[in-house]
Amino acid sequence: MGSTRSQSKQHPLQSDRGTTIVQEAAVKSIVGIAANEVDGAATSTGGTRLPGDSSRTVGEFLGGLGGGEAQTRGVSVEAGELEAAVDLTMVVEYGRPVAQATQAVRENVIRRVESLAGLTVTEVNVNVVDVNFPDQT
Repeated sequence: MGSTRSQSKQHPLQSDRGTTIVQEAAVKSIVGIAANEVDGAATSTGGTRLPGDSSRTVGEFLGGLGGGEAQTRGVSVEAGELEAAVDLTMVVEYGRPVAQATQAVRENVIRRVESLAGLTVTEVNVNVVDVNFPDQT
């Protein structure tokens, strides 16, 4: 007969020797990096542009000066002891289907947060605020 201990599965962040808490700032960093790993999509502050203007908004420009903060712009996270919910504000590259790009972002964010932070992701909401033309260099 199996013991009670083998029947009740503990969460990886909780053990008999203590609990690990992953702070929202850490989850936010993981989410920002994961969201920006997807080709054709990038997190954004959601600033307003004039029609036809493809330049960065002031918020995006200033966010880019901040180094690590640039990775988390457009990222909002609510993290508990075992779960996390994510809201993203993003831009998608012109020519990429929005639904496919956001699904790829959603799947990558979930995979990264669950594997790196050990939290279960309950939802990833994506707000696409703009479509950008690819850089022509």
